[in-house]
Amino acid sequence: MPQKEIIKACNNLIKAYKSGKLGQTKMPEDSNPEFSERERELRLAYFTLPMALNYQRDSYKLWEAALKTFRDSETNFVFNLSEVVKRSEVDVRKALTKHKLALQPNKHINTWRTIAKTIHDTWGTFEHFIGSTDDDFLVLRKTVQVDFKKGFPYLSGPKIFNYWSFILSTYGQVNLKNRDYIDIAPDTHITQCSIKLSVITQQESEKMSKEQISERWRKTLKGSGIDPIDMHPPLWFWSRNGFIFEQK
Repeated sequence: MPQKEIIKACNNLIKAYKSGKLGQTKMPEDSNPEFSERERELRLAYFTLPMALNYQRDSYKLWEAALKTFRDSETNFVFNLSEVVKRSEVDVRKALTKHKLALQPNKHINTWRTIAKTIHDTWGTFEHFIGSTDDDFLVLRKTVQVDFKKGFPYLSGPKIFNYWSFILSTYGQVNLKNRDYIDIAPDTHITQCSIKLSVITQQESEKMSKEQISERWRKTLKGSGIDPIDMHPPLWFWSRNGFIFEQK
């Protein structure tokens, strides 16, 4: 399929996603407390810390657990950096496992506490952390993946980091500069769509790395006005719902 036709198909999918023609399109992250404008710190904490536990698990169950943990007065302290740093490992473990937000009682608790301590000790708050990057995706990427990589376990991984950046800009209300550099994360659904839209061939899908597939998407969408990461929700639901929307 020529590049022009692929871009046309992508625009059609975005419109179908927004109009409900792709079927069920409730995002996992839609399970959130609907923060007010004054709750920016809590909003950033809520959409950051659980992301670091989003590895090889059901995203819907993860965010449902996050919401239960947030709404529980006994456990919601885990979204408060100073409280996480102050409380014992036992306290944090009990809170994170109560509603199954953490599934691994050692690794997940260590990941959560490490990131909380990194933010708290270096910047004080999530707001100051994001502010220190000047809301620039490229600066944020260098900060998390290079300068303080050990302080951001799992979150610094390419796939999770790129998707977290998308969540920050979509749900965290962070107007990221250089957002067009956020790579699409080619999971099973994205890869199947990539084949269906002729972005890659079936043979290429078996040989190419995730980074190479992401780069192919970047080249394909260049000059289209579509940021690669903006294709993630429509492609994900298109595949997940069995390609019920037929391209004309």
